[in-house]
Amino acid sequence: MEYTDLIRNRQSVRNYDPNRPVPKEILEKILDAGRLAPSACNYQPWKFLLISSSALLEKVKACYKRDWLKDAPHILVVIGLKDQAWNRFYDGYNSIETDTAIALTHIILAAENEGIGTCWIMAYNPALLKETLNLKEGEVLYGITPLGYSKTDFKKALTKERKPLHDIAEFL
Repeated sequence: MEYTDLIRNRQSVRNYDPNRPVPKEILEKILDAGRLAPSACNYQPWKFLLISSSALLEKVKACYKRDWLKDAPHILVVIGLKDQAWNRFYDGYNSIETDTAIALTHIILAAENEGIGTCWIMAYNPALLKETLNLKEGEVLYGITPLGYSKTDFKKALTKERKPLHDIAEFL
């Protein structure tokens, strides 16, 4: 798909077919897009946890109380490794949120290119998810997304509600 079309067509999906898991080759291709994402100083301070086992999926889904998530056959959790991220000398800014956001964006766009639905979720219970995944010190949760095929009755919206370019961009 042409890149501009990919961006225009991508939407958050909240409708998954639980009986249609994504083949491993496609999941690897999607995760590889995150691996290839740029990061400050190319430190790549992230880990991608792809949950597909039914036992762990059930526990992870309990961290986000929306019924639509229960049908997702896979959930991706993006972990940032804060101690491995670049820090700006002048003020100590740590690039971990920027780096993980870029990686997850690459993953979400790669999934769209493969016909796989996603929905960037931030309203999960971080303490419960961290405990469920037994995260180590320094492993920080930065976002989760289901990965899966939509049910056959799912229809994308025909238009996106976005501010006009002239309201958000300035040419100086």
